[in-house]
Amino acid sequence: MTVTYSSKVANATFFGFHRLLLKWRGSIYKLLYREFIVFAVLYTAISLTYRFLLTGAQKRYFEKLSIYCDRYAEQIPVTFVLGFYVTLVVNRWWNQFVNLPWPDRLMFLISSSVHGSDEHGRLLRRTLMRYVNLTSLLIFRSVSTAVYKRFPTMDHVVEAGFMTADERKLFDHLKSPHLKYWVPFIWFGNLAAKARKEGRIRDSVDLQSLMTEMNRYRSWCSLLFGYDWVGIPLVYTQVVTLAVYTFFLACLIGRQFLDPTKGYAGHDLDLYIPVFTLLQFFFYAGWLKVAEQLINPFGEDDDDFETNWCIDRNLQVSLLAVDEMHMSLPKMKKDIYWDDSAARPPYTLAAADYCIPSFLGSTIQMGSTFQVCKSQFPEMAQKFQERGKGTSITQQKYRPREPEG
Repeated sequence: MTVTYSSKVANATFFGFHRLLLKWRGSIYKLLYREFIVFAVLYTAISLTYRFLLTGAQKRYFEKLSIYCDRYAEQIPVTFVLGFYVTLVVNRWWNQFVNLPWPDRLMFLISSSVHGSDEHGRLLRRTLMRYVNLTSLLIFRSVSTAVYKRFPTMDHVVEAGFMTADERKLFDHLKSPHLKYWVPFIWFGNLAAKARKEGRIRDSVDLQSLMTEMNRYRSWCSLLFGYDWVGIPLVYTQVVTLAVYTFFLACLIGRQFLDPTKGYAGHDLDLYIPVFTLLQFFFYAGWLKVAEQLINPFGEDDDDFETNWCIDRNLQVSLLAVDEMHMSLPKMKKDIYWDDSAARPPYTLAAADYCIPSFLGSTIQMGSTFQVCKSQFPEMAQKFQERGKGTSITQQKYRPREPEG
């Protein structure tokens, strides 16, 4: 389930994000704690081995190896590679959300364009809308593990009411090695053309609007299918993963605290616990975990898209719009501002601070400044007024010179 916290950060307050740091579901702690424990255990094991199990000569060799690993581990471009990769993944994740198929525009058009309050008109509208929802269901089944677990076979799709038994026979009879999510589009177009011939759609412009909107809906579905088919190149993902884990494998040896009595540069203290190395692992490995979670938002992670909820919502709302709300209008009445030329909704006491005057432009403040100057220097203002003979200062300044003679 998507973790929503927008209301908790609506206002910027002092240390206001501390409440978010205490959450567990969807947090970086939940994603990373296993790897963090493994890294800490390995570091401790190497440290104990160096301190208590190695001989003197072996300690000297380990210290040289540690300095060598620490020197060359910094040459791995972890920040550059990881930052660019996460940016690419986040942009891809957001584009997939923006292109989720929502049937709202189509249900508005179907409700207003397909006429008839009889049973046949109602059947037309509901069938057209069912084809729209069937299309998105077929796409979600092919890209989302959660939806596939809910509808593992076409029998489950028929049982859920998205497809009739006769439509299932036609669907199975059509032999194609490709995903047949486009079949309901064809049914939609054929049924809409039939409704136009029967006069249920009274204008060709309405039919064109329906088909145009259905093509847009098809584009959303095709785009999701394309994102699932063509992902971020595997070689890039491998490079980033290897860079991060190779860097921290080198840190297991290179960030060890060495014997201060040997005088190695940067090893004047022996703190036992590598605080900043652990923080670095937490940030870099956490960065990589963010990419792992967002690279496919149609899985079952905490922040993945709620595709099953989308299916339920779209079916319920769309059928309600084209059936029960078809030509359903509330009674028109005069609004409360009927005789009020300066309508202004009331404010509650809690919202009183948001009642502010209208913005009239930044130069409006210059008028008040001139009034202050006039009150402070009345003689100068009187002189300007006499010189201008009733004209403003601006008019006096830009008055063209009269010709001599």
